Amino acid sequence: MNILIFLLIGVGFFIIASHFYGGALERFLGVDEKRPTPAVAINDGRDYVPTKTHVLFAHHFSAIAGAGPILGPTMALLYGFVPAWLWIILGGVFIGAVHDFTALFVSMREQGKSMAEIARKTLGQKGFILFIFFTLVMVLLVTSAFLSATAISLTSKWPIEKLGLSPDQTLLRVVPGPKGESLGVIGGIASTSVIVITLFSPILGYLIYRKGMRVGIAYPLAAAVCIGSVILGVYEPVVLKPEIWMVILSIYVLFAAGVPVWVILQPRDFINVQILYAGVIGMALALLVSGASGLRISIPAFNVQEGVRTLGYLWPMLFITIACGAVSGFHALVATGTTTKQIRSERDARRIGYNAMLLESTLSLCVILALGSSLLFSDYRDIVWPADPAVKSNPILAFSLAIGSLLRSSFSIPPAFGAIFGILLVEGFVITTLDAAVRINRYLFEELWNIVFKGRIPALLRHYWFNSGLAVILMFILAFFNAFSTLWPIFGTGNQLLAALSLIAISVWLTNAGKSAVFTLLPAIFMVVTTMASLVILFQAYLEKGMRMLMTADVVLLVMSLGVVAIAVRTYILRKGTK
Repeated sequence: MNILIFLLIGVGFFIIASHFYGGALERFLGVDEKRPTPAVAINDGRDYVPTKTHVLFAHHFSAIAGAGPILGPTMALLYGFVPAWLWIILGGVFIGAVHDFTALFVSMREQGKSMAEIARKTLGQKGFILFIFFTLVMVLLVTSAFLSATAISLTSKWPIEKLGLSPDQTLLRVVPGPKGESLGVIGGIASTSVIVITLFSPILGYLIYRKGMRVGIAYPLAAAVCIGSVILGVYEPVVLKPEIWMVILSIYVLFAAGVPVWVILQPRDFINVQILYAGVIGMALALLVSGASGLRISIPAFNVQEGVRTLGYLWPMLFITIACGAVSGFHALVATGTTTKQIRSERDARRIGYNAMLLESTLSLCVILALGSSLLFSDYRDIVWPADPAVKSNPILAFSLAIGSLLRSSFSIPPAFGAIFGILLVEGFVITTLDAAVRINRYLFEELWNIVFKGRIPALLRHYWFNSGLAVILMFILAFFNAFSTLWPIFGTGNQLLAALSLIAISVWLTNAGKSAVFTLLPAIFMVVTTMASLVILFQAYLEKGMRMLMTADVVLLVMSLGVVAIAVRTYILRKGTK
């Protein structure tokens, strides 16, 4: 079937949902633009900083997007195109966007408190403690999975002839392959771009937040930095081993998580989002042009049997493999950890919370359309699900090659340029997610020490460098000793389970406020059942393979989530009994 049909149905559904369902939620929640937000009321210059809507949307979108809406759909396509397409559309509208919007709104009404603090108010001290521990484990899985994926993709290589380049080309550095073939180092240009953008971020942050540079000037300046970093990467590509990249990225996020948000976090997101916006627009236009020319979905509509053999049963494993494109608990951490401390008007909550999620779902939709139409299914298997255990899964490379082929068929752009752009599209935002997640883990450790020491926290444990360092060390250890394809399922399960538990806490908050919670409670129940089933399946797999570290994480997640659900049910019953 023509890709244009799938694209138009999906995007049309998102537009209608944003206007009608998002607007209805806004009215139901009682959004009041005259009510001061935590950023305005506190404004401490470090974490609570009123931020322009466009800048904050860029930060929020790039932080929640990262590689999630690309990696998950890429891996889940093994089940076939139609199951992935349906889950992205329905999950994004009725679960993911609702989850993000309500989490942001409730946090604003609770003076910018984290989701764990909201759980304290709704589920009590035991629920709060369980939520803290659960979230710490989940965010650790997020950062370790993304660190592993980033290190692998920044060293991506692919045969020169498949990139449409001649042997004497000068665009890419060439290295010999295991079979004597010439491999182009695609990741080298992206590596240079990542370094340049990171180094330039504090300068842009100073100009915007200390010198008051107008957004109309900042946008083209950020775009110039993006373009310049790519040009420099062509002439001076950085080629390092994955293990070295892990060390470099760990040092970077340690620093980024400790300094004020305006120094690196916000300006880096502002620069990176130029690439992401261009990627979403470019993919959409390429799909429109190619669709008008008759480009069709070439991968199987349903490939359930092979997907089940590799990933597990369609339910629940599809629903945890595609996380960020449909619903993601990590979004609640971003919304209640950083975004809520920067939003300057309640009226922006739907624009940032609900609509950013739909934009992310649009990105995932474009990803599966590009892969489904522009990459040979045999190449897809070899790259994402290699039969040789010595070959590491590299879904970012698969996505990048699909973009290269799509841009060639739609705009006659050489595949190598499209592949480079594809990696650039992902890399900056994986790193953005890493530094935002480590900052969030720092907040969580600070809350944990407050519980353990009952307010009498030793000076060392209060310092943000210590808590950031602890988060980074744990991330590095887990990523270094586990492959990305092994980490992704447990990350996806923990991520979706966190979304379910966040929806439970939000539902109790809405009930306490005298409002109906049906639109958050029903998705919460579905996600709880789905994710707990996946934890049982994964435990059996880890037990058979002797993966003790991941088996322990699985058990911890399952036990703590059962505890949160039990507390929520007890709280609801007790509340009903007092009426």
